[in-house]
Amino acid sequence: MVPEPLDIDERMNVLGGLLPSVRRQNSVDILLLVVVVLLGTAAIAGTIFTLASSVVEIAVLGLVAVSFAGVYTRMMSRPDHVRALQSDRILNAASESLAYLRQGLEEQTAGEVCRIVLRQTEAAAVAITNREQVLGFAGVGEEHHLVGGPIITKATHDALDLDSPQILHSKEEIGCPEPSCRLRSAIVVPLEMREQAVGTLKFYYKSDRYLNETQLAMAEGLARLLSTQLELSELEAQTDLAREMELKALQAQINPHFLFNTINTIAAFIRTDPSEAHRLLRQFGTFYRRTLEQADDLVTLDRELEFVRTYVELEQARFGNRLVVQEAIEDATRSLAMPAFMIQPLVENCVGHGMPADGRPLTVVVSATRGDDEIIISVSDDGAGISPERLGAIFEPGSGKGLGIALRNVRDRLAGYYGPESVLTIESEPDHGTTVHLVIRLLPA
Repeated sequence: MVPEPLDIDERMNVLGGLLPSVRRQNSVDILLLVVVVLLGTAAIAGTIFTLASSVVEIAVLGLVAVSFAGVYTRMMSRPDHVRALQSDRILNAASESLAYLRQGLEEQTAGEVCRIVLRQTEAAAVAITNREQVLGFAGVGEEHHLVGGPIITKATHDALDLDSPQILHSKEEIGCPEPSCRLRSAIVVPLEMREQAVGTLKFYYKSDRYLNETQLAMAEGLARLLSTQLELSELEAQTDLAREMELKALQAQINPHFLFNTINTIAAFIRTDPSEAHRLLRQFGTFYRRTLEQADDLVTLDRELEFVRTYVELEQARFGNRLVVQEAIEDATRSLAMPAFMIQPLVENCVGHGMPADGRPLTVVVSATRGDDEIIISVSDDGAGISPERLGAIFEPGSGKGLGIALRNVRDRLAGYYGPESVLTIESEPDHGTTVHLVIRLLPA
């Protein structure tokens, strides 16, 4: 939840801490007025009483200079100009910080964000804390305001406990133990996640003349944007975790499917050819142990093709010359990272559902080609094919007598890992075969 702006009572309390700066600004205005009056009087007197021309010239030039300075100051302090400049700085800082805050509120990311914010503000130093310690510091005093240490400023604890900005007017309020520290004032604004203060954003200044409503509004605005980014990073992390768990669940479905089908194939040889069954079982044991020892769920296309070849060898022991499998793989695709068992289930579908009933051989072709922004992996066969009625309902639960289970699994993992633009498509004609395409969109380099 984005932190709400302060209500009128809270803002009045905070602005109460800014009154000395406002009074100083009024004093400057009065001083300018006095100087203008004096210089104007001197110029008029010089004209009336014919004083030395140098005195008159100095008075006139001084009057012009002070007038110009006053006009320029007032133009630069117009509310619309200040708001535009302030908004531009806030947006720039938030935009540059986004890539770091996506990684969460940690020391490395906080330090980078502090440096970014420092460039966009008039602060002498910027710090970020969590609820217990300083996570990042940049600017004046960086050599002794050490990152990783505990929070020592009482106002920071107050900002966290009260979930409200705090204004510090002196070095004593800052609480820095270093005698030579040049920081004399600060604004501390809480950072929020789920309506709870989880840290602070701190702006330090060398003088409390910077403690004005403009600086407070900028600090509040930037804190709200950074808080939003922190919440988005948490939401993104939760989404990634849910996606990872979903992919693992899908992977858990397909691995036993491959395991049980392979064991059934080997079991068929136990009575007819025990020695062949023993050989195949040893080979499969070695192969499957390698798959379980994978450090993660990703393999290269080359490794996936090894799975396919092992499966094909087991099935060829069963079907003999009736099963022919060919590969047409471009070298540029072989290093593609992909979830394991994306192609093997498709080849298994060809064998299980495409083997011609008339006894003729089944030819399966696995191909992979690379374009500018995509890789297309295809598994095609010249077998029984799929009727238009079955093809139209292939992804519906309960359809296809098991044919759709593997296809749905592969489709979901494809989109889950590579994104929704990566799709699985099917083409089929009865008695002429079926082709499944995996269209994998590649991210820009």
